[in-house]
Parts: sequence; C-alpha cells; structure tokens
Amino acid sequence: MPSSTLPRLILASSSAYRRELLGRLRLPFEAMSPDIDETPHPGETPEATALRLAREKAAAVALANPGALVIGSDQVATLDGIQIGKPGDHARALAQLQMMRGRRVVFHTALCLWDGRTGTAQVENVQVFVTFRDLPDAELDAYLRIEQPYDCAGSAKNEGLGIALLERIDSSDPTALTGLPLIALTGMLRRAGMPFFNLQQ
Repeated sequence: MPSSTLPRLILASSSAYRRELLGRLRLPFEAMSPDIDETPHPGETPEATALRLAREKAAAVALANPGALVIGSDQVATLDGIQIGKPGDHARALAQLQMMRGRRVVFHTALCLWDGRTGTAQVENVQVFVTFRDLPDAELDAYLRIEQPYDCAGSAKNEGLGIALLERIDSSDPTALTGLPLIALTGMLRRAGMPFFNLQQ
C-alpha cells in the first residue's frame, strides 16, 4: 500500500509514555488529547471501565477527524477486584503502596482502534499481573518523594524507578503495563491494512 494512501494515524492521548511506545513502530502519527469524563460508572467492573474509556477516547478524537485511524487506550489497576485510581497526592500514594506491598495487582490495559473509514472499532483488554515487593514504609516514602507518580494508577511507574518496587510482572504483552499494548496494537493495525515493513527496499 503506497504511503500516500495510508490513513492518518492519531493517538488519542496526552501521555508522553504512550507517545514513546507508539513511536517504536516508526509509523507517522499525531497525538491529540481526548476530552472525556473518565469517572467509572456505578457497578461497572474494572475491565468494563477500561474498555469503555479506551473506546470513548478513540471515538471522541475520531469524530473530529473523519477517515482517520484513531488509537484509544485506558488502564485500570485493581486489587482484589477493587479499582485503584490515580492517587493525586503523596498521602494517598503512600496508602496505595502500603496496601499493595507483598500483593498481586491486576492492571487492565484496554485498547481500541477506531477506523474512521468504516466506522468500526477493534477493542481488546490486555491484563498484566504485577507482584509488589514487601517493602518498609521508609522506602515507599522515599520512592514517592523521588518519583512523585501522583498521576499514575497504583503510584508505581514501571518505566522509571517504580520498577524497583516490583518483584514480578506476568503478561502476554510487556508494553501493556506502560499503557499501550504494542503486540495487540500491531495486530489491530495489520487487520486495518497498515504496513510495518517496506519490502521494496
């Protein structure tokens, strides 16, 4: 497929981490921040929340950009089936890490590829199982003061110093924990007709 016929590829996200991940695929893309309410619905399961928000993010950007391929993604962390949100401040972040230490947390990273040419969407939820080390309060507090991950669900950025909090990560897609499952995404893009390698070179 000649590059001139490729649809616009848009990442519906303001996250620098998702932009970095998508950049690994070496496809031209734009990034736009979706304007949606990310509040979970009453009685909604964590997986359902992540899938709905990924779809709504993609749909919101697709509406303003007809004909584009739009990528939406959302992540929800859970402990014993209960959502763990973004802490927002130091005290809440410390409480989150204290609750998760020595425990296994499930991260639901939902992905949606909205095809503006057909009005169809591919959606998938990639689960990541993360076991946290059983660390003392002093180390958790020191980590938070260094990293300040107050806008991060679960208060642990695995792409930074937060990796030192973790004992084990189990997933079929290692990029899912950072927020954009590239293995799932490349499959979706292939099905949408997006080439990854120039075989003419």
